[in-house]
Amino acid sequence: MIDIIGEALVDFNQGMYSEDIKTYSSLDEEGTMPLPYLFRGFDEMPDLEQKALKLCSGKVLDIGCGSGSHSLYLQNKGFEVTALDRSNGAVQVCKDRGILKTLNCSVLDHEGPKYDTLLLLMNGIGIAGDLNSLNIYLNHFKKLLRPNGQVLLDSSDIIYMYDQDDDGGYWIPNNGDYYGEVLFEMEYKGKRSKPFKWLYIDYQTLKNCAENHNFNCEYVSEGPHYDYLSRLTLKQY
Repeated sequence: MIDIIGEALVDFNQGMYSEDIKTYSSLDEEGTMPLPYLFRGFDEMPDLEQKALKLCSGKVLDIGCGSGSHSLYLQNKGFEVTALDRSNGAVQVCKDRGILKTLNCSVLDHEGPKYDTLLLLMNGIGIAGDLNSLNIYLNHFKKLLRPNGQVLLDSSDIIYMYDQDDDGGYWIPNNGDYYGEVLFEMEYKGKRSKPFKWLYIDYQTLKNCAENHNFNCEYVSEGPHYDYLSRLTLKQY
């Protein structure tokens, strides 16, 4: 499988930045993923990300770490942090940037040790792809958490991307899928990825799914454009 993200991150980190990643989605939108933004420092991060990093505690697993900007910040603050990503290139960049602990795998293939904080930023929970698979991830997160551990994640309610009628309702395709399940492709230097699923989840749906798996779900803060930060903790009995 083509490592679009990894190739782009390696190029940028080696001073060979010439273009950004192009994105295509089932929402009929084309966009770009600016590479410099993926290497931003703490001061350039959105408020939601800054808030999440300040809420981290104990031993941290940065899931879908990308270039490692969040891991690097936490490591420099004295945290024991592990940067995890499926992308070979992303993990290599993390190592080159000085991150001490890295894992090149899917989080579902990672069996431990246990962590105090699982961190999924930049809509990191999107890796689930769809609501059905989200159940698999939530179950797995429970296996990775220490007692009193937490999951910190941000996501967006993309209902605003659908047409709205006069009475305030939204025109959503009636195909049986949740409206936040989006199909993406990425392109970099003429190479294009296969389509992959990505999940955007509204808070109430996240809360319902989390509570079905014995998590408490807290709405921590709201971003400027339908995005939010949430904190999951296991219910104590």
